[in-house]
Amino acid sequence: MLFKVTIDSMVKNLIDNINISLIFLQSLTRYGFFIKRRFLDKLDKFKFSSKREAIFIFMKVLIVEDNAALTTIITTYLERSGFVCEQVTDLKQALEKLYGFSYDIVLLDLTLPDGDGLTLLEQLKSKWSATGVLIMSAKNALDDRLKGLDMGADDYLPKPFHMAELNSRMKAIYRRRHQKGAVNLIFKEIMIKVEAKEVEVNNIVLDLTKKEFELLRYFMVNKNRLLTKQAIAEHLWGDYMDMADSFDFVYQHIKNLRKKIKDAGGQDYISTVYGGGYKMMES
Repeated sequence: MLFKVTIDSMVKNLIDNINISLIFLQSLTRYGFFIKRRFLDKLDKFKFSSKREAIFIFMKVLIVEDNAALTTIITTYLERSGFVCEQVTDLKQALEKLYGFSYDIVLLDLTLPDGDGLTLLEQLKSKWSATGVLIMSAKNALDDRLKGLDMGADDYLPKPFHMAELNSRMKAIYRRRHQKGAVNLIFKEIMIKVEAKEVEVNNIVLDLTKKEFELLRYFMVNKNRLLTKQAIAEHLWGDYMDMADSFDFVYQHIKNLRKKIKDAGGQDYISTVYGGGYKMMES
């Protein structure tokens, strides 16, 4: 009972300071997992508004950088802008993450303790071609930039750089890869206004929580692909979700999203694949 009261108090304190970075929570052990879950569950009750836009998850990012101070700065900035961030310091750790989880974008340093980042870029292009790559490196020579871009990197940002520029370049990569350069996502009668953080069905604006918005967007950029509950949870909440004993909460979010789309006169394009997960496709 005492432990529960302590957890509730910690969650309340976190919500009172809602813009806190999640870095501390991500560093906790299994107790930290439950604390963070409770925090995120509470956070999901907030609706979209311009004042809260900064905390909404935009995409999932793997940061491959051995400079701890720079990694902390990048992670803090991106998480406050709504990204889910995971961090590694060398090629070996990066490969372990890539084999175990999926990412929208990899931020890649070229000079790593156990090898050249271009080695990882080559593997990314051959095995995880759907993942965007932004090279961030102190190597600012023209030959280095051309080599990285010729090998398939989406962009090359020389150090030092401004966080706002990094943010804008990452958004541009995401739009090119998942939205064909378009500002909005459209599927049948459903339109996601990405920058405005709005969803319209038959020109009716839906009242979605942040997780419902993110969930719909994840389905729309992965149309006709089977998405498991675990993949959905890890993409929207982070890699730590592989510690979860159950992913039943994903079903509840999908159920709520389906109802809101139907209430606006839309069709349910999210199919349940029993024993597999979910797939968004034309009826």
